[in-house]
Parts: sequence; structure tokens; C-alpha cells
Amino acid sequence: MDHVELTAPGLLLRPWREEDAPAVLAALREPAIAQWNPSPGGVDLPGAREWIRRRADWSADDHVSLAVTGPDGNPLLGSVSLHRIHDGDASIGYWTVAEARGHGVASRAVTALTSWAFAHLRLHRIELCHAVANPASCRVAARAGYPAEGTLRESYRYGDGRRYDEHLHARLATDA
Repeated sequence: MDHVELTAPGLLLRPWREEDAPAVLAALREPAIAQWNPSPGGVDLPGAREWIRRRADWSADDHVSLAVTGPDGNPLLGSVSLHRIHDGDASIGYWTVAEARGHGVASRAVTALTSWAFAHLRLHRIELCHAVANPASCRVAARAGYPAEGTLRESYRYGDGRRYDEHLHARLATDA
């Protein structure tokens, strides 16, 4: 799969770069990101570089991960990724830095990547899961056109080590 750059109003979604490592490190250390998007391994500069390396390597065709930035490619505002791409299905995940929250960054990034995935990867279904205890992610899902489908009981262990119920949302290529 070839790397792409996507745009959304006021945003550029671009491939990860090694020079993003200091901003990624700061983001992964931010309490809300660490809680709802736990990163395996150490949260230090080498760990941030490895995090970027894994996301920048699309050779397995099982994920697409993009840095969410301002329209000129900086600053880093967040991350949006498709993962578990298989047989027409995928899952989508995202996070935003504290300064970008509440400005529609996540919903615009999710909408842009979703539209691209349906058009270019020919996906049929994309799922979005988030902890019930994270209502901001529920708002992102709704704004990005992902209707709620149900609750997955104690389905994922988050950054504090506890299992949380998750809301399952999904979009189909055939949705309006």
C-alpha cells in the first residue's frame, strides 16, 4: 500500500516522520492519551521513534496510520489510523493532543480517512470502539457518521490496567 496525504478542512493527514518523535513522546505522556490509547513499551524518545516506525510501515497492508497536523504539515495535532484491515473490514482509532480537543479535529480526521478507505481500499465496514467512560469519543463517532451499535462488556484493558465496557460504532460503505 502506498503512503497518502489527505486533507480535511484546516487539516493535513500525512505519513509519520522521524522528526515527529518529540511531539509523539509529549502526546503519549499526556494523561488522557495514556489512559484511552495506551502505548505498549516505554514512553521515552526511543519508544516514540519505534511507535512512529511501526505506524509508518504499511508493508503488511493491514493498517494505515497518519499524523494529523495543521494544513502546512505542522504542528502535530493527533493521530488517525485504520487497523485490522482484512477482507473488507477495518477498525479506526484516533487521538488528539490537548490543545486540539474541542475543535472538531478528531471528527474531521476520522471522516477524511473513512471516506478515503471506502473509496480507495474498497472497505465495506469500519468499526470504531471507545470506552463508555470516554464520552468525547462518543461525540467524535457521532459527528463522523458512525452510528452506535451496542456495548461490548469489559472488552478492552485501558491505560490504568482496568477493563472497560466499550461502545461499538460502525459505518458501512453503503451508509448515506
